[in-house]
Amino acid sequence: MFILILGAPGSGKGTQGKLLAERLGIPKIATGDILRAAVQKGTPLGRTAKSFMDAGNLVPDHIILDLIQAELATPAAADGGVLDGFPRTAAQAELVDRLLAARGHRLNHVLLLDVDETELVRRILDRARIEGRSDDTAEKAHQRLAVYQRDTAPLVAHYAPFGNLHRVPGMGTVDEIAREIKRVVGR
Repeated sequence: MFILILGAPGSGKGTQGKLLAERLGIPKIATGDILRAAVQKGTPLGRTAKSFMDAGNLVPDHIILDLIQAELATPAAADGGVLDGFPRTAAQAELVDRLLAARGHRLNHVLLLDVDETELVRRILDRARIEGRSDDTAEKAHQRLAVYQRDTAPLVAHYAPFGNLHRVPGMGTVDEIAREIKRVVGR
C-alpha cells in the first residue's frame, strides 16, 4: 500500500507518517529526513540542499526525484511506503504516479492534514527550539507556508479526481489524528 501524506510545514506529516508506517510495516520515505541526514553528514548533496533549505526554498526536483527513486528501489518498499514531503507540485505528482505505475503500483491513499496557519507557525517554532533546525525561523516559516500554498496546495486538485484524497483534521492530539488516519486507511 502506497500512501502520500500532504500538509503544510508543521502539519504533522512526519509524526503521522512515522506512526502510520510503523503500524502498516512499510517504510516511511521522507525527503526532509533524507535531506537533513545528508546536511548533517556534510555530503555534496547535503551542502547543496542546505543552501536551498536555509533560504526557505524547496530543494530542486531532480535532487528529490533521485532520492525517491533510490528509496522505492529498496526491497523494503517493494509493496508499499508512506511518502512524506514529495511530491510537492503537480509536475512532481505526475512523476511519482508514473514511477509507481512502472512498478505496478499506485497511490492508494492521499491524506491531507488540515491545520490553521497560526498553529502551523507555533509548531514550526517549537520544532526549531527542540530540534535546533536552522530552517525553522518565524520569517522562514511564513515564507515556507507561502511556497506551500503556491506550489503544493494545488496537489489537492491533482489527486481529487482519483477519489483517493482524504482530508484529515490535523488540530487534535497526535493520537486523535492517528485514529482518524487509521479510520480512513482501514488499518
